[in-house]
Amino acid sequence: MFCALYNERLTACEGVICTAVLHINDLTYRIEGRILFDQATLAVREGMKLGLVGRNGTGKSTLFRLLKGDISPDDGEINVRKNIRLGFVDQEVPSGPESLMQTVLAADTERAALLLEAETATDPNRIGIIHTRLSDIDAYSAEARAGSILSGLGFTGEDQQRPCSDFSGGWRMRVALAAMLFAKPDLLLLDEPTNYLDIEGAVWLEAHIRTYRGTAFIISHDRDFLNKAVTHIAHLRQGKLFAYTGGYDRFERQLEEQNRLNMSLLSKQEDERRRLEAFVTRFRAQANKAKQAQSRVKRLEKMAPIATLIHDPIPSIDLPGPERTLSSPIVRFDETRLGYTDEVSVLDKLDQRITANDRIGLLGKNGEGKSTFAKAVIGDLLPQDGFIRRHKKLEIGYFAQHQIDAINPEISAYEHVRELMPDATEAQRRARLARFGLGVNNAETRAGDLSGGEKARLLFSLISFNAPHLLVLDEPANHLDMDTRAELIKSLNDYPGAVLIISHDRNLLESVVDRLWLVEGGRVKNYDGSLEDYREQQLEKERLTKKTVIDPEKRKSFARKEAADARKRIAPLKVAYEKIERSIDALTRQRSDIDKQLAVKDLFTTFPDKAVILGQNRAEINRKIEVLEDKGLTALEAFDLAKKNEGLE
Repeated sequence: MFCALYNERLTACEGVICTAVLHINDLTYRIEGRILFDQATLAVREGMKLGLVGRNGTGKSTLFRLLKGDISPDDGEINVRKNIRLGFVDQEVPSGPESLMQTVLAADTERAALLLEAETATDPNRIGIIHTRLSDIDAYSAEARAGSILSGLGFTGEDQQRPCSDFSGGWRMRVALAAMLFAKPDLLLLDEPTNYLDIEGAVWLEAHIRTYRGTAFIISHDRDFLNKAVTHIAHLRQGKLFAYTGGYDRFERQLEEQNRLNMSLLSKQEDERRRLEAFVTRFRAQANKAKQAQSRVKRLEKMAPIATLIHDPIPSIDLPGPERTLSSPIVRFDETRLGYTDEVSVLDKLDQRITANDRIGLLGKNGEGKSTFAKAVIGDLLPQDGFIRRHKKLEIGYFAQHQIDAINPEISAYEHVRELMPDATEAQRRARLARFGLGVNNAETRAGDLSGGEKARLLFSLISFNAPHLLVLDEPANHLDMDTRAELIKSLNDYPGAVLIISHDRNLLESVVDRLWLVEGGRVKNYDGSLEDYREQQLEKERLTKKTVIDPEKRKSFARKEAADARKRIAPLKVAYEKIERSIDALTRQRSDIDKQLAVKDLFTTFPDKAVILGQNRAEINRKIEVLEDKGLTALEAFDLAKKNEGLE
């Protein structure tokens, strides 16, 4: 199960009492004796797009586990509005023989159940209710909506018909995300959703979230995504949750201003404290000043401390550069063709040059060949044709997700470094780790038990051990929080060698690179625009895709088929309405016959018993007609609404 609805273990609250979609009230939670949440409180209102930020290890993912009901709080409450539908991507991603389209469509369980019931329902009222509800949830446009979501997340029309088992874990995570978005839960929980996306997918997702009709609560360290997709920021620090209006940049400004004001108030308070303490010290022993001194003692006792932000220093990421610069180009492609089998090429006619001080960002959709190009640069992939020439003294440091996974999980960070520095002293090895923020608290921890960010720091230490001339970085920021990403940007800007980066983090690219290469259509070419230009182009492509005009003849054929399918879909509603109308007509004729009999002269005096029975029968027929007219009105409204939704009016 990769998309879930409201979990009954959470506390539900009526909308009249609980005005928020989600209300966290005095939440307290400890893990191994350490307090993660200390009476934390947060209200999430309907329609909010809320970004959750905070340092790695502060408890953001734990909060989501609490919201889902996977674990229970030690104290406090998590209240959700009654009947709310909660959606999230589970760890168990789809991997069966079902196609991507089938997998996504199945995520809307209400639609699937209604369609199944519609095939067997016989009661006209129930049929009307079913089809009205199907229209309300846009059930008849489901495939188009599912296809649009899958396309936005990088799947072609052909991909959408392939089984989930054909795709790697990262792509299946996208399928799970697509399924959850398609289900349109009332409250959407997303934990680092852009980690598995390229820039194009991240741009599509931010636009989708911005226009999403429900409420979204998103853990993210992607500054651009948080600036463009969310309406509010929740900052988790010191066990508390603090809410701010606006995107991430505005939150930073508010946080800085808040701390500046608090520091000013703290300074004034300290001045006041020193003045009061001086008065008490001077006059406490004097009888005529004793009461005044005692009054000032009470004021000191009641003086509330001013809260100031604690700025924990960010451990460094110290990337050593080469001792001497190599002559350029350090890497050269000459009419190079790249691929993994002789029959199929991924990239062709490559003529790129990488110089000793280049800062290059690779753009392009996943699957276009960015990682293929990176592997060719570092020498892991030989050319099918042409040449790749590297400087004979070139040292390269390569960072990628599979490199992190290749770190030996059974040995510590210190042991990894000891293997590289067998003749060094212990102090030298620990100093090496300290340069990457791995100190006494985690240097001896098994690599498998390190956090994602700590593993990334260890890999940075390992790949830069020989002071490389070129760093090739494939999504280096995925496991880093916002502050650590800022430290990585600083380190890369201080690094004197060449850098080639693949990343969906536009802020990282904008801050580090000065050249952009676009991988598209089997080629690698210079991109002269900015990242904002590229973002706008992707949004425009999405808009054009939705407005694609097909061939006129095909359009007519398609329209005829759609109209026929639409008439077929609403046929049960028409049948139900017409059946009720026929029943009303039959009863009306019976009532007319009774009226003729009741109109016979002297009936009530000559045959009083018959007159009473006829009157009773007429009253019963009137009652039945009234009931059927109500049902007919409901059925007619459902039929008219279905015609309108199907465009048949």
